[in-house]
Amino acid sequence: MNTELLMRLATKYIWWKSPEDSLLTPDRIIAQVMDIGDYADVQALIAEVGEDPLRRILARAEAGQFSPKSWAYWHYRLGLSVAGKVPDLPRRKIA
Repeated sequence: MNTELLMRLATKYIWWKSPEDSLLTPDRIIAQVMDIGDYADVQALIAEVGEDPLRRILARAEAGQFSPKSWAYWHYRLGLSVAGKVPDLPRRKIA
């Protein structure tokens, strides 16, 4: 994976951490770009990593990681659901 791209994306989308700390969890960087990234950054990310890692990140998403709009968009965009059949957003489980 292109460390330079991830560093740039981390600086922009995970502003509360240093890029070096963010690189320890590259999936978090990718999820954040999927949720709030601009078009150019999303396209650069897809060109670099492909779609399979994005599918994996959706499958392992944590509660609160995606907005409802982004959740639906990525499920449609990646061919994981059809209109009206988007899975529910992940929820926190309180034991």
